[in-house]
Amino acid sequence: MAWWERTGLELVHGRLQVAGRDAESLGREHGTPLFVYDLTRMGEQARALEGAFEAIGAPFRLRFAMKAQRDPAVMTFVRGLGSVGLDACSPGEVRHALEHGFAAEEISYTGTNVSERDIDELLESGVHVNLDLLSQLRRWGRRAPGSTIGIRVNPRAGATRSAEAGAAAHESLYAGAKPTKFGIFPEQLDEALAIVTEHRLRVDAVHMHSGDGFLSGDLARFEVAVERVAAMARQVRDAGHPLVEVNVGGGLGVRQVESDEGFDHDAYAKIVAAHLAPLEVTISTEPGDYLAKEMGVLLAEVVTVEERDGVWFAGVDAGYNVAPERFIYGSSFPIVRCAGPERPTRTYTVAGNINEGPDHWGEEVELPELAEGDVLAVLNVGSYNQSMHLDHCLRPPARVAAFADRL
Repeated sequence: MAWWERTGLELVHGRLQVAGRDAESLGREHGTPLFVYDLTRMGEQARALEGAFEAIGAPFRLRFAMKAQRDPAVMTFVRGLGSVGLDACSPGEVRHALEHGFAAEEISYTGTNVSERDIDELLESGVHVNLDLLSQLRRWGRRAPGSTIGIRVNPRAGATRSAEAGAAAHESLYAGAKPTKFGIFPEQLDEALAIVTEHRLRVDAVHMHSGDGFLSGDLARFEVAVERVAAMARQVRDAGHPLVEVNVGGGLGVRQVESDEGFDHDAYAKIVAAHLAPLEVTISTEPGDYLAKEMGVLLAEVVTVEERDGVWFAGVDAGYNVAPERFIYGSSFPIVRCAGPERPTRTYTVAGNINEGPDHWGEEVELPELAEGDVLAVLNVGSYNQSMHLDHCLRPPARVAAFADRL
């Protein structure tokens, strides 16, 4: 059994099954490149996270970061879960959410560098807004004095997927020792509260986003951020604000390579609740990857098999324009052949059809010997791919087949 196999994604008699359906047949039926979504997996992840907080009796609100995935079928499925709201980060996302049946009170907006035009749309929409810079508090206060807002803080600590877990070593781009564009620093909180008082604003939520793709081994660093945010939230509450929610952001990861240890949602819930439960607030989180990544598979047809200076290349009919995450974030994905007779294995560079040198899906990928016409599956691409489609080279987006059941 391959490390990536699970219910809803498995090899049956040598043929890849997605949501209980034959992957190669789906590719032939719908055409490639094709995203196949097992929406049931998204529901399983949501219920597991909600269950972890329910088990310890902590009030909890789960939202889905829609920048990770906004396909209409996905939006409909999330809406149908009933208990899951949305995190939006632009007025366009707010409009998209409202158009797909979400009520304003189900949407939490956290953006950055909010313009006057943004404020116009956000005020009209009625969604809850978290503001993340001193200048943004002043701008909002001038436009909407006396309103209720949240503030995004930067605890100067973050958790991002560690080098040991298979990613390049890098500090969190959201919250760490290096200044980032996000959030009010602890030493700025007094000034922030003074601005809030000047404009008669009420703060009912404190928000942070500390990293991306973190796994169980990264939770100790995440806990440092949570502890600092709890202290900042306590300061806001003690200043007389009606604090009802602390949002610990997203960044929860899933396995991307075999050596990854996975994500322990029970340990995560206990860490968060240990620091925030004493504040008697609702704890919220807004993952994208954790909910959506594992539901998605990208199917692509092999159109070229060729040896070049001792390196075997397998060219496919999908380039980085249809799924840019690897090329933006350096993510790694399992690549498997959907079906075919038993063959000896060979190591390939799997290359896309965009006229750029870095357009590789993987290098030194061990696969059964490939032939033109084979269908390959790139796994764990349910988030930050379709939603970031590019029109580079005027290649069209991939098609989508989404299933809310498993055969």
